[in-house]
Amino acid sequence: MVAALSALFAVITWQVVADGPLLGPDERLGLELAGRGPAPLADLFADLGNMQVAVPVLACAVVVAWLRGAGRAALCAVLAMAAVPALVVPLKLWTDRQGPLTEATGYYPSGHTTTAMVAYGAAALLLAPYLRRTWVTLVAAVLLTAATSVGLVLRGYHWPLDVVAAWCLSGILLIALWAGSRSGQPPK
Repeated sequence: MVAALSALFAVITWQVVADGPLLGPDERLGLELAGRGPAPLADLFADLGNMQVAVPVLACAVVVAWLRGAGRAALCAVLAMAAVPALVVPLKLWTDRQGPLTEATGYYPSGHTTTAMVAYGAAALLLAPYLRRTWVTLVAAVLLTAATSVGLVLRGYHWPLDVVAAWCLSGILLIALWAGSRSGQPPK
């Protein structure tokens, strides 16, 4: 799975850097979707990826996991979240992609999507062992990330490929979190 996500991320990044043939359809779709739907709802969805919204959710889950004796998993979640700006900011500077409705650059990959997916996904992974219906946390994480992604594209804050690349990068980080939090534990 990591190999597939890495390969897809590499292809999308290559297209962005090389001004490849995928950018035309991506930009047409992004411009077609920008401004669609109710703006207040799209803004609300986009804001779910703000650090001020997503990180406190993860912080609460980290505290719960830590208090329940899952210190390793809590630490891995904190490291995964710390990796988001450490990876996204240099990528934004390197790719220098212009945003959909602005002359400004630095829009690839979507930091809001990456923040949302890592924060909500890590929170779900941390809380799942303590709930009877573990699927509820995972569904909530997917819905919050999807809402963020849709809001960003509908408001014209990001191109669709910016969001897809963020999913790939976040997936790699969440798989690393899951693997890191499991290593050293005896099999059940």
